[in-house]
Amino acid sequence: MAELTAPDAPLTHRRILNVAVPIVLSNATVPILGAVDTGVVGQIGDPVPIGAVGIGAIILGAVYWIFGFLRMGTVGLTSQALGAGDRAEADALLARALMIGFGAGLLMIAAQAAVFWAAFAVSPASAEVEALARDYMAIRIWSSPAAIAIFGITGWLIAAERTRAVLVIQLWMNAVNIVLDLWFVLGLGWGVEGVAFATFLAEWSGFGLALWLCRGAFKRPYWRQKARVFDIVRLRRFASIGNDILIRSISLEAIFVSFLFLGSDFGNVELAANQILLQFIHITAHALDGFAFSAESFVGQATGAKSARRVRRASVMTSVWGAATSIALGAVFLIFGPLVIDVMTTSEEVRETARVYLIYMALVPLLGAPAWMLDGIFIGATRSGDMRNMALLSAVIYFAFVFALVPSLANHGLWIAFLISFVARGVTLGARYPALERAVASG
Repeated sequence: MAELTAPDAPLTHRRILNVAVPIVLSNATVPILGAVDTGVVGQIGDPVPIGAVGIGAIILGAVYWIFGFLRMGTVGLTSQALGAGDRAEADALLARALMIGFGAGLLMIAAQAAVFWAAFAVSPASAEVEALARDYMAIRIWSSPAAIAIFGITGWLIAAERTRAVLVIQLWMNAVNIVLDLWFVLGLGWGVEGVAFATFLAEWSGFGLALWLCRGAFKRPYWRQKARVFDIVRLRRFASIGNDILIRSISLEAIFVSFLFLGSDFGNVELAANQILLQFIHITAHALDGFAFSAESFVGQATGAKSARRVRRASVMTSVWGAATSIALGAVFLIFGPLVIDVMTTSEEVRETARVYLIYMALVPLLGAPAWMLDGIFIGATRSGDMRNMALLSAVIYFAFVFALVPSLANHGLWIAFLISFVARGVTLGARYPALERAVASG
């Protein structure tokens, strides 16, 4: 695989698609793994293992999600270094990302007792499910250094426009996990522990493959130059960006979590309908991520080259693809949404209720695309402070509309407030875009 398209090469639609399409394909494989894990333990014929694998995976996924800043920060800083022609700094960033990711994983291992206790305090389960979930997590926690470090490697590869390598890593990990799932659980009868060991080995083998795909960087001397890698100014900048992105992510998660919790106040039918419709958001995110990641890479390279003109071109061209994708998704949701709802549930009550709220879900790609694309643009430019502030403001606006609309409009009010949160983030980030260009122009 090519190391890198020259950062100063003309930006074309083909170049954008070369980055975006592998990401979309990679994201599309993610739900398959969860389905196989569930299906394999489902063959045991006992609901407890299914619940244990489900809750264990959710807990570890939520904890790993905290370290998503590692991917975002690495993309922005690495793409800027490449845009500036500073290969030494780009390679040093790979070393820093590996160091931070591996260190965070070791911290997870050391703090596993506290992590498990806190998780089950927030989301209690039956004694049988909790016991098996603890066994599952106690095995998987030992691959957390690999799992978290892969975030950093993924960011570094995206910055270098090597998203095919990201797809290869994802496909490899999924394939290893699925094959070992079948062998350990159905062949050897290891149950929940078999699923955990399969993921453990898949993550470590994926980490090994990721390192091999970055071998070009390790052939150069920069990644092991201690003075460069441990430069205190650059480490502080990385920490500052990571802190901003973490606060931004927590703000957005508060919106999604509260949407689920508040939906439960309207009864089981509305809750189930909301949960089904939220799956459409995952589809939207997977599709738009490809173009948002493209924006991260190309805007970052243009920022590193201190070219406001190239920043604007990258922002516009990637956003055109994001807008086209969002329009297509909205139309697909409206046309085929009822069929998908019928496939996802056999309850006529839930089906009818979900159809009532389907129009809101069809509007999510259209109203949310600016927020998704601007996130990518601001990540590439490492304007993390703006991302943090606008996410916090959007959360405040969302909760204000929740309190204003839900008492009179019930679940309709909740959906309207949810849509407004996307609009608020897009509008507020858009208002900050001119400042982004001015900052790039001023160097």
